[in-house]
Amino acid sequence: MTANETLDLISKQWCDLQDLMKLGQFGRNTALKIKREIKSKLVNQGYKIPNHLVPMKEVVDYLDINVNYLESRVKERS
Repeated sequence: MTANETLDLISKQWCDLQDLMKLGQFGRNTALKIKREIKSKLVNQGYKIPNHLVPMKEVVDYLDINVNYLESRVKERS
């Protein structure tokens, strides 16, 4: 996955299971486990989250994706 493709994917507000699998290059079971962890953390904080989605910001934080680095890589290639 290129830097540009990653930035396009993380520009969404919500992340579904397929997006999580692409971002982390995980299998289905691992992606489900991570999604469950993120969702339970948010629910424990009092947020209401749709069943099949988690906020993309939380996924980016969980996976520690360096957005500034990705943006710099895209600018260099332009």
